[in-house]
Amino acid sequence: MGKLHLCARCAQLGKTCCQLTEIHVTAGDVKRIAAQSSRIDFYEYRRPVNQEYAADDNDPVWQFLVFRPDGSRRVLKQQQSGDCFFLGPHGCQLPMEARPLICRLHPYLYNANGILDGVLDQRCPSHLLESGDSLPAVLGMSLEQARTWHNTLYAEIKFSDGDLVNENWTDLRPAV
Repeated sequence: MGKLHLCARCAQLGKTCCQLTEIHVTAGDVKRIAAQSSRIDFYEYRRPVNQEYAADDNDPVWQFLVFRPDGSRRVLKQQQSGDCFFLGPHGCQLPMEARPLICRLHPYLYNANGILDGVLDQRCPSHLLESGDSLPAVLGMSLEQARTWHNTLYAEIKFSDGDLVNENWTDLRPAV
């Protein structure tokens, strides 16, 4: 039997990013996921359970555009166990092109100005890499692809989501 993928080895250590992260989804994410899954019951609006999300001031643009006036934001629902709505026994059930942009970007760290070069999420188990391997390469992503996803993410959060099904709030924030 072949060697387990890095994400599978990470899962053997305990809870993973697919189980511990509150995933914001853009209007574009919702449309892509709905088209792929034929579902619209996979997201909700709620305030952060993990207060690190609410208190994160490293990216004021993100804070201003993602959070609604009541402090809630659109996130993927979680299963009763805390797992992502789309996490199955063999990993994510969504193909890469339908996954939320935030999931695609992981483990790169970023802000409104771009990908933070050379900075990766320290929660990702880089200690499981073999000598000479890089985390992005093992995960099958390039910095260029991450930059494209980042640009798409920020473009999507900057535009109105009013055309979505089930949208029922008025954006009271001033125009940017």
